Amino acid sequence: MKQSWFLRILTLLWLAVLLRITVFREGCFSHGLFSGRIEWAAFAYYCKLARVGNWRYFIYLFGGNLFWFAPAGVLVRLRGGRLWQAALAGLGLSLLVEAGQFVLGSGVSELDDLILNSLGAALGFGLAAPLLRGRKKSCFPIDKKPQNIDNKG
Repeated sequence: MKQSWFLRILTLLWLAVLLRITVFREGCFSHGLFSGRIEWAAFAYYCKLARVGNWRYFIYLFGGNLFWFAPAGVLVRLRGGRLWQAALAGLGLSLLVEAGQFVLGSGVSELDDLILNSLGAALGFGLAAPLLRGRKKSCFPIDKKPQNIDNKG
């Protein structure tokens, strides 16, 4: 039960930080509604960064899109879901973020973000497998008393 509450709190914190850095940026309400821009050419900005040799920012953006959506895949794995469900969860959450950026004018809504965020969730799903393999069931189920307990002080 405590793990469940802890996981819920961690999930809410992750979502709050994710939305803060992607949608609710400084000045996001000052541009007017539907003032965002949509970039339909997948990976156009990444190609530009590669052409000018800005690898640091390239890695920051690319890795960030994967990293910040990996927890979605971990959560799907913890709930017993499948890989396609993790990717779909990443895509759905990414669609919400991109729509929020467009509506609030807080960023550029890009097709490559949808792709990388979905991939990040799928990677999170895969990375959660080793974590779950090492997880053991409780030694003391609630409905049974532990055996061999000596009550002598």
